Amino acid sequence: MLVLGIESSCDETGLALYDTRAGLLADALHSQVDMHRDYGGVVPELASRDHIRRFVPLLNKVLRESRCSLAEIDVIAVTQGPGLGGALLTGAGFAAALGASLGKPVLGIHHLEGHLLSPMLSESAPTFPFVALLVSGGHTQLMAVAGVGRYRLLGETIDDAAGEAFDKTASLLGLGYPGGAALSRLAETGDAARVSLPRPMLHSKDLDFSFSGLKTAVAQLVHKSRNADGKLDDATRSHIAAGFEAAIVDVLVAKSLRALEAEGMSQLVVAGGVGANQRLRARLSRAAAEVNATVSYPPLTLCTDNGAMIAFAAGLRLEAGLAENQFSETGAFSVRPRWGLEPDSRAAAT
Repeated sequence: MLVLGIESSCDETGLALYDTRAGLLADALHSQVDMHRDYGGVVPELASRDHIRRFVPLLNKVLRESRCSLAEIDVIAVTQGPGLGGALLTGAGFAAALGASLGKPVLGIHHLEGHLLSPMLSESAPTFPFVALLVSGGHTQLMAVAGVGRYRLLGETIDDAAGEAFDKTASLLGLGYPGGAALSRLAETGDAARVSLPRPMLHSKDLDFSFSGLKTAVAQLVHKSRNADGKLDDATRSHIAAGFEAAIVDVLVAKSLRALEAEGMSQLVVAGGVGANQRLRARLSRAAAEVNATVSYPPLTLCTDNGAMIAFAAGLRLEAGLAENQFSETGAFSVRPRWGLEPDSRAAAT
């Protein structure tokens, strides 16, 4: 079965072709980072307009690279939520129009389900069941995964997600937008032991997260560390970056291991943009090995939002007989900007 995946939930436009027998055939992605950088964050209206411009060129690219034709596509899968309403509408509208013109079914896919299952596209793919740590710009969650469509929320952030905290801290350090990757590079030259920052909810009895207080602590430290000219010297900036990154990683690692123990599982899956952070990967892999557990990550190219994860999730759902989110044969469609991943939440949003 040949599945076309379409992703447009925020500021990346992704299209991919996935064959349920042959695997991923082609994957094309356009990032809007350069366009939003001047504004210090994503501008929803600009994001939506840019998605519209990218769909057809990216579709042509994946068809060319896979040497497939439109007629060979069996199913069209599109991110239905969660995400920016306008951005989701552009992808859903394009998918519905394409499906109507080709006479092909269109399946709505949960964005986080795509991230959660994406490590299964790696060479060392995990098997069910496992605990999943979803860490992206807008989400930080721990999920117990028993199988496709069988997800149970264990804990989540009560305020800023880890990715948001990275970007906001990077802004405080004058690194621009998006700042997560730049902050990690700066942290490599710093000494985390030179600064004292909190590990919010590290010792709480639950599996929830909170990073807003850490961001506030960084803001206060930055203010106190400025010199007479109101500037931070390079060494201080690097120490703060290292201290912040270490604090985030400490919390994510501790909560992830606690979730494995609570669920009696030995497999951890990490997905989402923050999952590309090398310090997090190294610490998690080392800590998991100490308790005889394994950690799986998606390929670095699939940590960001992409069409491959949407096509892949759709393929797994179809094989499992879980295709309840099909768009109307008349071409009608809907999006779900706020949409929980657990089965009860999915049903409530329908």
